[in-house]
Parts: sequence; structure tokens; C-alpha cells
Amino acid sequence: MKEMKNGFKGFAAITFLALAILLVPQTSMAHCDTLDGPVVVEARDALAKGDVYPLLKWVKAEEEKEISEAFIKTLAVRKLNPAAQKLADMYFFETLVRIHRAGEGAPYTGIKATETGETVVAKADQALEKGSIDGLAKTIATHTEKGIRERFNHALETRKHAQESVRAGREYVKAYVTYTHYLEGVAKVVDGKGHGAVAASPASHDKH
Repeated sequence: MKEMKNGFKGFAAITFLALAILLVPQTSMAHCDTLDGPVVVEARDALAKGDVYPLLKWVKAEEEKEISEAFIKTLAVRKLNPAAQKLADMYFFETLVRIHRAGEGAPYTGIKATETGETVVAKADQALEKGSIDGLAKTIATHTEKGIRERFNHALETRKHAQESVRAGREYVKAYVTYTHYLEGVAKVVDGKGHGAVAASPASHDKH
């Protein structure tokens, strides 16, 4: 039983980040289209230094020309006055994020306001900056296990009374669907079907 419990916690730690990205609302998934997201933050720095090269990694090779041309235009306009600089910068941010999002196969709905830094993706960025995932992994493992256990326990309890009446049966079905769909989300992540994920084959691991 102890080994089973430890195995469950390990599974939760590995899958929760991708699971959270898969299941949270779209506003959290669209981290790269916020004013404090990594794309815009790096774009600000690039404009200040006048160097577009660091930004090219955010787009596909065939889109480099469009980004470079937009960057040159932005540098020229932002020299006019502070108001022009603000407008030119936003034009470039929107161009870069739009093309980046298109490359991910994701919709672009404009630049969002600055986030609070509490989303899973924001915390994932912070972990990369710190060079450690340990603290985040432990925290999210606890939340993952809690979410699965709550849905399981509710389904189990309603199942005991499912035959008592049609109403009770429907409550069980609702709990059952919620429980199984949640676990299906986990399965999709494990299979590499989460947001922007690419499934890794055994051969790809051998190349490392």
C-alpha cells in the first residue's frame, strides 16, 4: 500500500503541469499573449537594444522576414516622440505575438493585460529562472492528488445510492462523468496530447 501511495504521488508530480495547462481556462493558457509574458518581455528588451535576433526563436523560419521588417519599421517610428514610441511598440508586440500564436496553431485575440503571476505557466517560468522545479512540483502534486481524490470519493459515495431513485442515479452519473473526464485529461497529457505538446517516442529519448 505504501509503494502504491508513493507511486501515485510520483505520477501526480510528473503530470500536473501539463494537466493544469490542459484543463485550466483559455485565459491562463494564453500566457504568451500578455504584457508580462515571455514574448513581450523579450520584445521590450530587443527594441531597447535595437537587436531583433533574440526574437526570431519565437516564430517559424518562414516568418523571420516579416518580423525583421516590422522590427525595423518600429525602430524608425519610435524615435519620433514618446507617443509614437508607445504606439509603435504595441504594434510590434501584437505582430510578434500574433505570428507566434499562429505558429502554435492557437488563436490570437489581442494582447492581454499584465497577469498577477499566479498562473501555472507563470510559475513554470519562475521555476526556469530559479533553475529548479522542486518546490513547484511538490505543490502541484498535492493539488493534483486532492483533485483526483475528491472526484473519486464523490463518485464512490453517489454510487452507493444510485439505485435508490432516478434523481440519485442522475447524481451518480454526473459524478461519474466528472471523475472519468478528469482522468481522461490526465491520460491525454501522459500521451503527449496537451497544449502544444509533442509526444516523444522511445527513439527520441535514445538520441539524447
